[in-house]
Amino acid sequence: MNHEEYLAKIDLANAWAKAYYVDDAPLASDEEYDRLYHEILNYEQENPLFADESSPTKRVGGMVLEGFNKAEHKARMWSMEDVFDESDLDAWIERVKKVKEQFTFYCEPKFDGASLNLIYEKGMLKQAITRGDGSIGEDVTENVKTIGSIPLRISYQEPIEIRGEVVIKKADFEKLNKERLSLGEALFANPRNAAAGSLRQLDTSITAKRKLMFYPWGIGSNSLTQSFLSQKMNFVYSLGFLQPPRIVVTQSVEDVHTLYAELIAKRDEIEMMMDGMVVKIDDVSLQEELGYTVKYPKWMVAFKFPAIEKVTKLKDITLQVGRTGVVTPVAEVEAVNIEGVIVERATLHNFDEIERKDIRIGDSVIIIRSGDVIPKIIKVLTERRDGSEKVVERPLICPVCQSELLDDGALIKCQNLSCEARVVGAMIHFASKKALNIDGLGDKIVEQLYAQKLVLHVKDLYTLHVDQLLALEGFKVKKAENLLAAIEQSKGVSLEKFINALGIEHIGEVAAKKIARAFGLEWLEASFDQIIALEGFGEEMAKSLVEFIHVNKAETYELMAVIEPVASKLEITESVFTGKTVVLTGSMSQPRDEIKVRLEKLGAKVSGSVSKKTDFVIYGEEAGSKLSKAIELGVKTLSESELNGMVE
Repeated sequence: MNHEEYLAKIDLANAWAKAYYVDDAPLASDEEYDRLYHEILNYEQENPLFADESSPTKRVGGMVLEGFNKAEHKARMWSMEDVFDESDLDAWIERVKKVKEQFTFYCEPKFDGASLNLIYEKGMLKQAITRGDGSIGEDVTENVKTIGSIPLRISYQEPIEIRGEVVIKKADFEKLNKERLSLGEALFANPRNAAAGSLRQLDTSITAKRKLMFYPWGIGSNSLTQSFLSQKMNFVYSLGFLQPPRIVVTQSVEDVHTLYAELIAKRDEIEMMMDGMVVKIDDVSLQEELGYTVKYPKWMVAFKFPAIEKVTKLKDITLQVGRTGVVTPVAEVEAVNIEGVIVERATLHNFDEIERKDIRIGDSVIIIRSGDVIPKIIKVLTERRDGSEKVVERPLICPVCQSELLDDGALIKCQNLSCEARVVGAMIHFASKKALNIDGLGDKIVEQLYAQKLVLHVKDLYTLHVDQLLALEGFKVKKAENLLAAIEQSKGVSLEKFINALGIEHIGEVAAKKIARAFGLEWLEASFDQIIALEGFGEEMAKSLVEFIHVNKAETYELMAVIEPVASKLEITESVFTGKTVVLTGSMSQPRDEIKVRLEKLGAKVSGSVSKKTDFVIYGEEAGSKLSKAIELGVKTLSESELNGMVE
């Protein structure tokens, strides 16, 4: 790289930084920015005399918006050195060992949000300042006062700066984007941008609605006398601040690596978006001895997670037809490696989303994959277009059966009940674990049976013979007999399982149970008014069920005659849980479904979330935020063993 190329890379990095920090509209993925940043850094290390003062390596990052007053931090807010693998981390540890051989690490999750500095004087929150350039940020005090997890008053009376991360839960982020979608507003690219954008609202009432949270991770100017960072942070948490879900203080390098692996494994379970783990030196005197570079402290590093966002190119859009006839567009992208997984396809949900995001074939896009969740496109990099991109047209014909499609706005549906995709999809669902759980009847076998015209409807499964199966590739006598036995065993299932197995749109396990308990074997005679009166049923669910009954009543009665589902009314035993709302959390010694059934037989309503209306929270090992929220709200909590003692 020559000096001219180096300056061009600085201009590009600064443009990306402005889009990220100021506009909350990133133009590149984290991985792309990190790669560009390190190209600039490598040049400067090789040519220190030619380093430019506008380089991103000279600043912490972020700029001050004109809409807010500028404010000065009492002590500088530093950035952190990033390390990306164990060898980088070990190299940092060796540098520390040159100063002191034995020391303790302080490790915590690195939440992906907006950094904030809180200034308290005489126990009162005086000012809240964004990181800005590390010395001067934006005064967002009035917005911050709307965040419930930030105390307006603390017991400590001396001046102190408490630093931390403003974040939004992943579930709240999804709700926020759905609301913005319904209002035709631009979507936030990720929870980090949602948190930053929410902090910078000129209307504080908007910030108040965003359900922001604050997690402290450090202290700025202060007069605390504790000798270790862990002691100082424990004091901060005792003042009424949230504590991260996993903090480890250890002298073992192995423990540090173990926690990193644990956080990666549990990153999808933790409610906030994480992008790494922060490793700090716990001894305050050693921190002071190690000192600082121009950009960051030498006594801490951010051990970054493998990238889950990647930039790729959209090659094409193909169509899938589901068991209910809904046609879903699928993005075919140039292969990218995300966390060791080669990703070549991503979900697009529906055609309205394609139009709202203005997604075109040939676009450069940011794709995200989280755990086992299907990858999705979160942003189109429109500034990279060259004019060759193609607008995506809404389909008119079913790609499977060639029949005309019904365009209902958000949903496009194939109405042909005999469409191969619908029939095969319905049978796969019918045999699945959450439905009739027919062992051995997987996707490929269903497709085989349909292709050979042995099974054209679910009820045809129950007339199959061994000879028919032996004619299929891959079948021997034992396999054929086992499959037929599994099909036979599916007879006599509970009515709620049978209804769920039918794959009625908008009717899942919970709704099927309510239908079965309300109407019994006469459920096909239920009217719209009777259905919509059920708890939790809306107009869309009721319409879907009525439409299914209207079209499929005769066939469903025939299928019921073959399978003979059993309608069992739940016998309620009066108990302390009768009429109470109960939430389960943590790892239990018994399957959670079994505990749920036990509680329902005792008259309890088992819910998935904690609120003021919750009566009991029953917890197992490694219980997380639900238990914390229950304690915060004063909800009665019971351990699993206490529950067992009450109901035995």
